[in-house]
Order: sequence, then C-alpha cells, then structure tokens
Amino acid sequence: MPSRKQRRRREKLGRHEYEYVVETEEGEVPVERLRDLERSDGDGRPGRRAGAEPQLVDRRGRPIQKPSLRKVLRRGLIFGPLLFLFVYLAYGDDLTIEQAVLQALLLIVFFIPFSYLVDAMVYRMMVRRAERERAAKRGR
Repeated sequence: MPSRKQRRRREKLGRHEYEYVVETEEGEVPVERLRDLERSDGDGRPGRRAGAEPQLVDRRGRPIQKPSLRKVLRRGLIFGPLLFLFVYLAYGDDLTIEQAVLQALLLIVFFIPFSYLVDAMVYRMMVRRAERERAAKRGR
C-alpha cells in the first residue's frame, strides 16, 4: 500500500500532460500522434486487433499469463531431478536408485496437477482484482 506522500506524488505526476515530439521534415509532430498513425488500419482510426482483450498486468506492471499445461510440465521437468535428489539423499542407503526414481515420479505425478490448480487459482484471483479496480475507476 503506497503511503499518503507516494499517492500525492503519483496524483501530481498524473495531472501534468507531457507532449513528446519528434522533429520531422514538415515540422514537429507529437510522438503519440505518430504512434496512432502507425497503428491505424488505414481508415484513420487507431488500430486494435479484433477480439483482443486488454492485457492484464499485476501490481509490478508485468503481464499476467493464463495458466497453461506447457508451463506446468516445464516446471515439473525442472523439479523432477530436484525431487529425485531430495528423495535419494533423504533416504540414503534405504532405497535403491530405482526406488528413488519411482518415489520422485510419484511426487511429480501429484505435483503437476496441484501446480496447475494453484496457477489457475492465482490467475482467477488476479482477474477478479483487475475487474474490481476497473469497476472502481468507472465508478469515480
């Protein structure tokens, strides 16, 4: 939570309008205008892909990615050898290598679905938070 001083400073910076310009052969043209022209579809309106949703960002400004099985499997490939190493070192001479591999595979089989569920819960929580913030901005 930003302090009162930080909130006031952010509001103060938001009140000022800055105009960035680029020197061209005809004269100065604001950069925002150039960006609008570059993005336009040719009909004079700023372009935006059809059906594209605005990308959600977290508090740090990083985009929030939807949960995907590919990310979860990659995470499982990273944690698989680490789990094997943990099982092998934790049990010492009580387990053979084959038994340690089997234990690690069993742990990975439980880890992958739960990892996906956690990703999905976090994503839904972030989407709800973004919707609440968007509704609060509209209500002002």
